[in-house]
Amino acid sequence: MIDLAKIRNIGLAAHIDAGKTTTTERILFYSGRIRKMGEVDEGSATMDWMDQERERGITITSAATTSYWKDYRINIIDTPGHVDFTVEVERSMKVLDGLIAIFCAVGGVQPQTETVWRQADKYQVPRIAFVNKMDRVGADFYRVIAQMKTKLSMKPLVLQIPIADEDKFYGLVDIVNQKAFYWEEETLGAKYREEEIPGQYRELSEQYRTEMLEMLAEHDEEIFESYFGEIAIPVNKIKWVIRKGTIDLHFFPVLCGAALKNMGVQKLLDAVLDYLPSPIDLRATKGLNPKTLKEETRQPSVDAPFSALLFKAQTDPHLGLIYYVRVYSGRVAGGAKVLIYPPERVDRIGRLLLMHANKREESKSLMVGEIGVVTGLRECKTGYTLCDTKHPISFESMRFPEPVIFVSLEPKTKMDDAKLDGTLKYLQIEDPTFKVRTDEETAQRIVSGMGELHLEIIVDRLKREFGVECHVSKPQVSYRETISEPVTVEGRFIKQTGGRGHYGVVKMKIEPAERGRGIKIENRLKEGVIPRQFVPAIEQGIKEQTEVGVYYGYPIIDIQLTILDGKHHPTDSSDLDFKIAAQMALRDGFAKGKPILLEPIMALEIIVPQQYLGDVINDVNARKGNIQKIETNKQEKIIDATLALAKSFGYATDLRSITQGHGIHTMQFSHYAPKEEKEEKLY
Repeated sequence: MIDLAKIRNIGLAAHIDAGKTTTTERILFYSGRIRKMGEVDEGSATMDWMDQERERGITITSAATTSYWKDYRINIIDTPGHVDFTVEVERSMKVLDGLIAIFCAVGGVQPQTETVWRQADKYQVPRIAFVNKMDRVGADFYRVIAQMKTKLSMKPLVLQIPIADEDKFYGLVDIVNQKAFYWEEETLGAKYREEEIPGQYRELSEQYRTEMLEMLAEHDEEIFESYFGEIAIPVNKIKWVIRKGTIDLHFFPVLCGAALKNMGVQKLLDAVLDYLPSPIDLRATKGLNPKTLKEETRQPSVDAPFSALLFKAQTDPHLGLIYYVRVYSGRVAGGAKVLIYPPERVDRIGRLLLMHANKREESKSLMVGEIGVVTGLRECKTGYTLCDTKHPISFESMRFPEPVIFVSLEPKTKMDDAKLDGTLKYLQIEDPTFKVRTDEETAQRIVSGMGELHLEIIVDRLKREFGVECHVSKPQVSYRETISEPVTVEGRFIKQTGGRGHYGVVKMKIEPAERGRGIKIENRLKEGVIPRQFVPAIEQGIKEQTEVGVYYGYPIIDIQLTILDGKHHPTDSSDLDFKIAAQMALRDGFAKGKPILLEPIMALEIIVPQQYLGDVINDVNARKGNIQKIETNKQEKIIDATLALAKSFGYATDLRSITQGHGIHTMQFSHYAPKEEKEEKLY
């Protein structure tokens, strides 16, 4: 029987190139899971198992593994840092108990770091901050701490400070234990020694210890009394209060190290055990009973009815679709029958597996607190709930961002054409941010994603994994449609034939809504005007029309629809009539409401040496971008700007050319804004 108190389900997340995968490799090495540390730069990292990951030196898909440290079992998920694969981070956050948020000591709090932090806030995941790359030129631990406060609006609880000199990182001072630790290079960091705090660091460590105890005193009466009464506080007591405050999200412990140089990782593992929660430290998981529609909870206990959330689907060349699940309560054995929601069907589980990146080991059962893989189920999607057949429950599903870029695919041969649709179907199941539709006029498959790299990887996977080759168009922007003026319109679908006719009349008001509001539908029908059973058909008609747009086939967003009035016929009216009437009203409303195109605006961060600043700014201005602010970090300039996605294609190549390879950038979706060019407007 597994001791739940000795399980940690943790993830590693950060901005691209902050060192997540390198840190994971060190964790696996020191915990004995692997015998040789892989390197991202060499393409030998254990957790980057896809060919594309090893070639590009980036993580594309979240990978799960299990390791052990001091009799504790740690289930680890390594997530991508590139914004195009943010779906992998989103769905991992949903099932994690704790998170190691990794910060680059040089880059500080970068754009994707902020996105990851917001995702963790959304799912209320307790976190440890690990300031990595302390051995790099330009590393500044204290600047990163300051940015955490300003950019993330969080309370950092500094538990370690670096013993460093410029790009030389020697060790760290442990504020809790009041000791200094140094790592031995000849043992690849496996051995480290404990010493007294060096004289030049005593005053600084005392300052941070005072800050730590004052912060803890706010949350614990015993520490408050001991601290102000100048009574010695046991280390175990300090750790207990830090743990409680971390789990309650009052503050976030901050540690430091240099994973590439194998320094600080063992202390990070100790902090995972000391401060991050086990499954039983968290609140019961809430869900909805689909039979009674009442809220229910599942306690993290092996004696509770089985329940699990399916958070990832993956295509396996031998097993077909396999599904990653997090078990929230009870246990399930291979071959057992389970209920699946929302389809509300009973399936029989095939094999149960525990994953180590792309390697697997058989398991007879999965129990509460475990993250594993289920095979043998019929087609499922991310966010489905698996539960006991006698105790139904449905957990809240996940919402994912809409794609902002698309390309068209043309299969090279008839054989490729025959395989393409089935392959794209599998890829859509794997990745909820990847969408496919067929252009009615050209019969081409239009695939949409989160960015150029996202679609590039998809096309590469089609060729390598599935043997399907395609001609690919240039990337195109996925715009959105909306209106700029309120209108009141009526949709009338009335047809009389020899037999039963059609009769549906819907009157609605359509107004522009705030950017980012999506579609809001309000029902203000008076009782009896339209029978209640037809209202869902009206809403369904609106939803279907907003998905395909009115003019150019782009989805409609940011409008408020109010259903005001209507008419029905006792015998001729049907669901279909009101669905069509609602769509007619929406199309008419768009014609009268001064429709406009909205384009995706990207948030752009550029880091360049001082001498290239002027050229980079000129290039951003030439692309009609807006410079928001410019910061200085030692010899580098950090430019924050916004740029229309349509103007961003090929930016990476141009930046490399302008800065002779010294400039780096990150770009992620920010918001939609009206497209400026007048000739592109819809009216």
